[in-house]
Amino acid sequence: MTVPLTLLGLLEREPSHGYDLKRDYDTFFGRGRPLPYGQVYSTLSRLARDGKVVVGDVAPGAGPDRKRYVITDVGATEVEHWLTEPVEPEPHLQTVLFTKVVLALMLDRPAEEYLDTQRAAHLRRMRELTEIKRSGELVDVMLADHGLYHLEADLRWIETTGARLDALRKAVRP
Repeated sequence: MTVPLTLLGLLEREPSHGYDLKRDYDTFFGRGRPLPYGQVYSTLSRLARDGKVVVGDVAPGAGPDRKRYVITDVGATEVEHWLTEPVEPEPHLQTVLFTKVVLALMLDRPAEEYLDTQRAAHLRRMRELTEIKRSGELVDVMLADHGLYHLEADLRWIETTGARLDALRKAVRP
């Protein structure tokens, strides 16, 4: 997810201070990866430089002045374009999982053990996400669903790859 476009989207909703943008970003999009304040303010500076936001009201604060940022027509157009464009379908054809299996085979290492270890890690994460689904709020449940579906697809790939390791070994180690 791109932070600048997400902040622009939050600003299209309503003019906001950097602190409020960080809070809303962390609440809806951060999920274990809160946005650093420095990144919020440097992003807002770049957006202002590029004419996508302007500084509206400025009020004194406990520290620096509190600036309320307002999206411009240029910024709103960019958000509109971003929201209407489809996301690049994932995963990409060359994944880390695939790369590790092929390299293990090329280096005559136990790819089966790697697949077993990876399967166990996926299953642990699936249990964590399932618990979130049981006890989480709607946003968390929907994100957990997304993660679970991707992990399920990875597990199917792990099983299929395990069944094809001999043929893959021959393909990568002529």
